Amino acid sequence: MKKKIIIILSIIIAAIAFRYVYSWYDQSKSTKAMKNQKAPEVTVQEVQEASIIRSYEAPGRVTSKYRVNVMARIEGYLQKSFFKEGDYVRAGQTLFEIEPAEYSNASKVAKADVANLRAQLAYAEKQLARAEELVKKDYIAKAQYDNILSQRDSLKAQLASAQARYSDSNRNLSYTMVKAPVNGQVGIISVTLGNYVTPSSGALTTINSVDPIYITFPLDSNDFTALSNADQANNKNRKVEVYFSNGQKYAYDGVQDFQDNKIDQSTGTVTMRATFKNPNNQLLHGEFVTVKLYSNNPVKTPIVPLTAVQENQAGKYVYKIDENDLPQLVYIKVDGQYGQNWIIKSGVKTGDRIVVDGLQKITPNQPITIKMQDAKTEK
Repeated sequence: MKKKIIIILSIIIAAIAFRYVYSWYDQSKSTKAMKNQKAPEVTVQEVQEASIIRSYEAPGRVTSKYRVNVMARIEGYLQKSFFKEGDYVRAGQTLFEIEPAEYSNASKVAKADVANLRAQLAYAEKQLARAEELVKKDYIAKAQYDNILSQRDSLKAQLASAQARYSDSNRNLSYTMVKAPVNGQVGIISVTLGNYVTPSSGALTTINSVDPIYITFPLDSNDFTALSNADQANNKNRKVEVYFSNGQKYAYDGVQDFQDNKIDQSTGTVTMRATFKNPNNQLLHGEFVTVKLYSNNPVKTPIVPLTAVQENQAGKYVYKIDENDLPQLVYIKVDGQYGQNWIIKSGVKTGDRIVVDGLQKITPNQPITIKMQDAKTEK
């Protein structure tokens, strides 16, 4: 029995040894074959750079240059309106009428007071002139002259006060005709005819100016720094394009004419503003759009051929040749196209070597045969 167990164990050990030797032989054979196999040939090119007018995209919001609430400045019943909601109005155009009778009467009374005091003052001036002659000849006492002079001066003051009341009554009368303070489009009427309105009643309606019109947008602080470095002192009147939510480009280009003097700490952005023509009222106050801002000066930027870039679920990538002449998969970020090239935002830099042809033959970190090619920048 013991002898049989020894025989079985010997057979098992021999089988294991044979399997190990066979695996070693097969692996040696495969390794030798791989060494004898020629490394695949690929075309390699250095990353070039081009002088490019950079563009930066951001979400924007349309804002009227003027947004004015039309208010009642006096009390009274709203009697008439002279426009339709949505109409375009000019500055100074009458929009509403507030019952004018009370203010018209007050103006007439104030005017009569002025006329009465003017007449009294004219008589007092004549009396004073006579008194001046008489007091010189001692025909009247100096005290009597002073009394006439005081009456004249009092009437002057009363006339000035009456004139102020008359002017104020005319001002209030003018407020019975509520006028548009700016050019623009009228919104919804908030207070309908027949209501009693006061200065505290709130806006009767709102006017939004339409042409020109503003678009404000936040620019990432990193993009703002890159833009500032590119343009230096030439940092005004940059070209701006606008795209609607359906991707359609707005017909007119705008001009970026304002930038805030601080970075918003909560968002890490700088508020910018552009001004656009809007003759057809295609841009509406409050509308959200996409803004593309262009630098004034060109910037030297790395570019790589479209054919050198591949993409998977993780993003776009290229094969970069390392210091050992081995290909490494490197993910890149792009910022649009420049002719037949991608504009590189990050991942590779000018002078790096990348594979531009033979990509299908590459296995990362495995030897290749490099064929260098001169770069051609096609715009």
